Amino acid sequence: MLPTTMNTLPAKMVEGLSLIRTFATFPSSQLGAPNYGFVSFLHHNRGSRLNFPKTVWSLEKCSMRVENSLQALRPASEAFAQEATEALKAGKVIAVPTDTLYGLACDACSSEAVNRIYEIKGRKLTSPLAICVGDVSDITRFAVADHLPHGLLDSLLPGPVTVVLKRGESSILEKSLNPGLESIGVRVPDADFIRLISRRSGTALALTSANLSGQPSSVCVNDFENLWQHCAYVYDGGVLPAGRAGSTIIDLTKRGTFKIIRAGSAKEQTVATLKRYSLLEDADSAA
Repeated sequence: MLPTTMNTLPAKMVEGLSLIRTFATFPSSQLGAPNYGFVSFLHHNRGSRLNFPKTVWSLEKCSMRVENSLQALRPASEAFAQEATEALKAGKVIAVPTDTLYGLACDACSSEAVNRIYEIKGRKLTSPLAICVGDVSDITRFAVADHLPHGLLDSLLPGPVTVVLKRGESSILEKSLNPGLESIGVRVPDADFIRLISRRSGTALALTSANLSGQPSSVCVNDFENLWQHCAYVYDGGVLPAGRAGSTIIDLTKRGTFKIIRAGSAKEQTVATLKRYSLLEDADSAA
């Protein structure tokens, strides 16, 4: 399903489409060729030796890239949730909005899909990925939470928080995800679309921000336009209001204490919640 207005497209794509439209309506007889129309002319003369400007051939390639990118763009709505779920089960990478940033997501139990995310981002394999689940009750399938005060996770999540927990022996996560680490960051975003596809997938999603490593995070789909071509689908949830700080990351691996790894967008309310449950802050927490 393609966007219905040019206003939804990145500036580069609008410019490319405008050029293509100009050439498409330009009488090809004025270019010294039969008046087939631009696209018909290209197909009619494919493989022939014509002294045709290289710009035209570049525009045809541009047209194909624009078309392919637009075919991948979808609204982040329930109508497309099944499509997204099937893509995840097939080992594909998709781009989705969360309650903080846009993210790249795949099946966390598919080593091939996880490796693909690292390739797309240009991310070091030693940099861990978080996982996303649909509901707080799913967390114990992938991580150990029985040492935490009752009700704590439900007070923190869903929300803009990543909780770091130990995997434990009973975790069904693939060992190839974040090898060498005994802990895993877990998210339950306060965002309907990603939670819905997480539930339907029946597993956890590997999740990381939709940007090249070292580049600014993305709060709208245009921010990572250069990555669209690497995704099976890009789901547009509009401009996200939380800014580029990302989720607040807290280490809850030790009983009775917490450590702030990244302040993120919700540090103050997160710390207040943790202290309400009588957890003590580690001296090495991030400022």
